[in-house]
Amino acid sequence: MNRLFAISLLSVISVLAGCATHPSPEMRPYTAEETKQLALEALSRRGLSFDEYQQQRAALTGQPQKTFGFDQQAEMNAQRAAQRSGRAS
Repeated sequence: MNRLFAISLLSVISVLAGCATHPSPEMRPYTAEETKQLALEALSRRGLSFDEYQQQRAALTGQPQKTFGFDQQAEMNAQRAAQRSGRAS
């Protein structure tokens, strides 16, 4: 009788201990900010061209896409609106 009592007591304690543990953080759903950050990290690992990367990044972040291109002097110009004030370079 003692052996049966000890086995059943250990079984009950094991079940209750398993129920009392908190769920692991991997099992909880991601927040919106975490999902956005994970998507941006995955995008940066894709090896896309600069234009494709900027286009998809703008779509993920919800920001308007910036125009990038070359100006008349064949130099990279990040913002076409930010032209030099009429000076020749």
